[in-house]
Amino acid sequence: MDEGTQLLDGESLYKRFGAPLEKDHHGEYVAIAEDGSVIVDSDDVAVIDEAIKRFGSGKFIFRRIGYSYVDKLR
Repeated sequence: MDEGTQLLDGESLYKRFGAPLEKDHHGEYVAIAEDGSVIVDSDDVAVIDEAIKRFGSGKFIFRRIGYSYVDKLR
């Protein structure tokens, strides 16, 4: 692993910044950066594309809101 690379704590980030979105965005997709910035959309590819642009590759977690897994990959 590079010195500048560190693993994000996905579960903690989701609990803190993703779980509050469950009521209004259940089933949509979220990218969460380490600083708590979020991108939410119903289009999984759009979320990932925007997250890479805004946060950088590997600098965010990606989840389906309200689920413990992502059930669809394109």
